Amino acid sequence: MTAVRVLVLGASGRLGGMLRRHWPGRADLAPLWQMRRPLPGALCFSPLEDRPDLGPLDAVLGLAGITPQTGAALDLNTDLALTAVDLAARHGARRVFLSSSASAYAPGPDALAEDDRNPPPSAYGRAKRAMEGAALARAQALGVAATVLRIGNVAGADALLAAPPGPKLLDRFPDGRGPRRSYVAPQDLAAILGDLVGLATPLPEVLNIALPGAVAMEDLLTEAALPFDWRPAPPEAIPSLVLDVSRLLALMPLPPADPARIVAGWREDRRMP
Repeated sequence: MTAVRVLVLGASGRLGGMLRRHWPGRADLAPLWQMRRPLPGALCFSPLEDRPDLGPLDAVLGLAGITPQTGAALDLNTDLALTAVDLAARHGARRVFLSSSASAYAPGPDALAEDDRNPPPSAYGRAKRAMEGAALARAQALGVAATVLRIGNVAGADALLAAPPGPKLLDRFPDGRGPRRSYVAPQDLAAILGDLVGLATPLPEVLNIALPGAVAMEDLLTEAALPFDWRPAPPEAIPSLVLDVSRLLALMPLPPADPARIVAGWREDRRMP
């Protein structure tokens, strides 16, 4: 079996770190880890500024992105995605994956499928939608197969479990429950992305990434034995943002989104170097 040579852009981020912890040992993957600071085993360069000769690639996984917390212009997400597509074309990669977010959806009571066209309410969500459209158009023009990955909440990379120590504050909605979200544990995310990179079959242009089912945030905190307090949900609070993962399930089996599994995966990931 020939290992898939995949360039991972943004490997120093939270999601990239999870892959670096959980991909070693997979004989089917030969990752190249791109970072902007020198670390052992990593390629140190800026995707927006440098043009290194990386040799032939099978795939590019673009995890680099700008969030509202960074303070940088959100339209840099488009620049980073276009660079990922260009790198894939330049190095002969048959496929490029571009990380997006559940924020690209307009929240609603039902599970959100990839063909949903309702505009997202936040500036971050709109920036992600703009990135997706520009990158898919560039990929089509260059003859590169591209898949946008709309990733749900990742345990340990989201604002709940990755928040500083101390009591959390959860919104309580009129039904007495807290926010419901799509979740995935670090190990499951690494397995899903690793399997997708290696698939030889055609993939859809947009793919939701999460475990099937909704997770209540209070159930995660209870399972993790983390204290929390309630507050009445303000009008702008989002009670449900759940992804329909039917397309992903057609490609691979997935375990259900069980709080015990997710918290156990989060704890294991935290113990790893």
